[in-house]
Amino acid sequence: MPAYLHAIGTAVPDHDIHTAFVAWARQRLAEPRHAALFDRMAARSGIAQRWSVLPRGADGESPVTAQGFYAADPLPGTAARMALYARYAPALSLAAITALGDQIALDGITHLVVASCTGFVAPGIDQIIARRLGLSPSVERLLVGFMGCYAAVAALRSARHIVRSDPQARVLVVTVELSTLHLQPATELEPLLAMLQFGDGAAAALVTGEAGGFAIDAPFATTLPDSHDLIRWDITDSGFAMHLSGEVPARIAAGLADADFARAATGGRPVEAIDGWAVHAGGRSILDAVQNTLHLPADALDASRAVLAANGNMSSATLMFVLARLLAGPPIANGVALAFGPGLAAEGFGFRSAA
Repeated sequence: MPAYLHAIGTAVPDHDIHTAFVAWARQRLAEPRHAALFDRMAARSGIAQRWSVLPRGADGESPVTAQGFYAADPLPGTAARMALYARYAPALSLAAITALGDQIALDGITHLVVASCTGFVAPGIDQIIARRLGLSPSVERLLVGFMGCYAAVAALRSARHIVRSDPQARVLVVTVELSTLHLQPATELEPLLAMLQFGDGAAAALVTGEAGGFAIDAPFATTLPDSHDLIRWDITDSGFAMHLSGEVPARIAAGLADADFARAATGGRPVEAIDGWAVHAGGRSILDAVQNTLHLPADALDASRAVLAANGNMSSATLMFVLARLLAGPPIANGVALAFGPGLAAEGFGFRSAA
């Protein structure tokens, strides 16, 4: 019994904070050679824009200027950041759902699956979304929390399992991340380069048993040994501190160079047989590691690179943005969706065009 990903709606805020962050971060590096390296990495990041739900300051400028959210010293605490999450995460999710509804009818929703790792609220964001959409109280809900960048895989995998067990199910899948709520007062190069990657975004998809869009094939997962400290979130009194080691791209490349890991990370599909790649745009160096190690064609990751340029890394929402671009393109006979995240784990699924 196949399950089908019919359409994806996406949404980002209207406040581009990338340039302002680069200027803020650079002046925090006292060592000239570190500042010079940061400049080179920012220029080569492949990111042109990153969007934030944080409002412009009273002076009309970004959150890191004198009138912005991060003007306080010390920076706002976790409670203040979670209050903004409770306000903005449902709103951005509903914007993505509206964009989805412009493409396909959303009547008769039976299940709601929501993934998010950048905030907590109770009643949960799934309940808030269901209430604001006016969904029936009988709709079954699942909240996928704190899985990070591969959470879209977990959410879509869960939707597939639901549809395969209940062919009449109509599953609304939502991924929403507000990464810019978690700026940290770092003065070291590695955490500033990690924060350089992240922006806010939301996506919504409809998964059913009726043919259309992409058929979601078997999921897969694997983990790199001795890599559990390379990617993590630490919950602190001043937000969630992201740790993204500079070793990650090299470790991914080394893993993919191993035939067994590469086979596990593509669900057993031969690389040369794959004609559609939806790779989580975790950063330019990660995309380069995948492309170069697997010897992919020059244009194989164009959709991922376009999402990175326009939005940065939106954690769990990113892969959905990539899949949305591929849905709008030529038919795909044998695709692979692949994301890396805390663990260091690689998770994904196969997909193919329904027609």
